[in-house]
Order: sequence, then structure tokens, then C-alpha cells
Amino acid sequence: MADLSKVEVPGAGEDLTAAAPEVAVAEVPPELVAQSLGEYVRAYVARIRAGDSGVLPIILAMVVIVVVFQAISPNNVYLSPINLVNLFQQSAVIMVLAMAESFALVLGEIDLSVGFVGACGAAITVQLIQPSTTNWPWPLAIVAGLLFCLAFGAVQGILITRLHLPSFIVTLAGYLVANGLFLKILLFGPFSGYPNLIGQSDNLHTIYNLMWGIIDPVVSWIGAAVVVAGLGAFIWLSDSRRRTSGLVAPPASLTLIKIGMIAVVAIVVVGICNLNRGVLIV
Repeated sequence: MADLSKVEVPGAGEDLTAAAPEVAVAEVPPELVAQSLGEYVRAYVARIRAGDSGVLPIILAMVVIVVVFQAISPNNVYLSPINLVNLFQQSAVIMVLAMAESFALVLGEIDLSVGFVGACGAAITVQLIQPSTTNWPWPLAIVAGLLFCLAFGAVQGILITRLHLPSFIVTLAGYLVANGLFLKILLFGPFSGYPNLIGQSDNLHTIYNLMWGIIDPVVSWIGAAVVVAGLGAFIWLSDSRRRTSGLVAPPASLTLIKIGMIAVVAIVVVGICNLNRGVLIV
């Protein structure tokens, strides 16, 4: 009978963890371990040449769309301030809902009720500020609408995560429930998107100005500065903590470029919107 104690196992005397750091480094994208802006750019170009283009095709497609629509629009009005502001206003709701939906999609779930839940929250806000109903101050009305959306989403989330019901079924039922609630909320009083505000209170004026995007230029610039400062501080502190902890982080120069690009976008957007002030849209 063979002596099993003397059987040699291949690789038994080798340190299996010796090559782990090298393997881990090899699996990290080069641009993440770049120590300078030049190294980052070279690594990014190399990644694109290797076929991993990331979001670059989407950006190029957007550029092509803008160029084509600018060329075919009458009198080249596509990039005019009035048209861009109209696009911002028309797509704002869709963009917010799309950002909310993306979190569910990333988790492999879906939310079919998001449209009507948001509509219910908006209807609650508008109805609460009407003089014929409760005449709430507009900040409290907005908070009430947001709390409704939060509560509705929390109930659906509990059904999905705790009871393990399919998100498709839960949110489909939520879609139908929110649709009915939306119609019931509108029964409390008539509502028009373009009411006659002559003689109405400042409370009603404020909420409709927010809805139409009519904001004082000073307030818009202050809001843009707060957003840029907040995002910039968050990005800088996050990258700094990663560097301090010895984790992979982009070069400091790249972090500053990101913050600068956010500031440029904010300045351009607010500037375009303020250029369109005073133009009556019928």
C-alpha cells in the first residue's frame, strides 16, 4: 500500500500569494494608477485603441446630432438661447426620472411607476398652494409632494426587498395605483398650467415661476456657485482621501480639470438661460 504521506503535491512548496500583487496590478486599468496627467492621457488613448471606448461613442453621437439639427433647423435656430432653454424645460422632468430609473436598472430591477408617482407629488404640491384648497406656503407644499413620493417608493421597496416580490409586478401595481391617485388629487380643484396670476399672492407667483423656470439672475448665479462648490468639494475630498489612504486615485491635476469643466458647464448653462430672459413664449 502506497505511503500517502510522501506523495508530492505540485506547487505545494510555492508561495501562492507571491504573484497576487502583480496580478492585481495587471487587472487595474492603467489610467487609474497614472501618477500624472500625461500618463493618464496616454493610458486613456491606449484603452481606446484597444477597443474600450467607454462613453466616447455617446459623446460623438451627441455632437453629430447637434450639428445635424443645427444645419437642418430653419434659420439655424437649434442652438439659439430660446430653443436651448425650451429644450431644458421640456426635458428636465424626463432627465430627473431617467436618473432615478437608472439606479433601479443598475441593480437589475425596474420601476414602472416612477412617472405617475412623480406626477402625484407634483399635483399634491400644486393643489396644496391653491387659495381654494389649503393655501399652504410653497416650501411646505414642495416638501409634502416629495414626502409622498418618498413614502410611495419606500412601500414598493419594502415589498421588493423584504417580501422578495418581483419589481415588475410591484411597480406595475404601483403604476395603476398612482394613476388613480393622480386623478383623485386633480378632483380637489381645477388646475391650469397657465393661470391668470393677476391679483394673486406672491406664494402662488413663486411656485409658478419655479415651474416655468423664471428665476432671478442673481439667484441663478448663486445656485450655480453652490452646485459647483459642492460638487467640487466632494470630488476633491474623495480623491484626496483615496490618495491619503494609499488607494488608487486620479492625478490631482485631473481632479482640478474635472472641477473646472463642471464650472464651465454651469456658467454656460446659466448664461444661456439668462440670455433668454424677457422673451415671451406663446
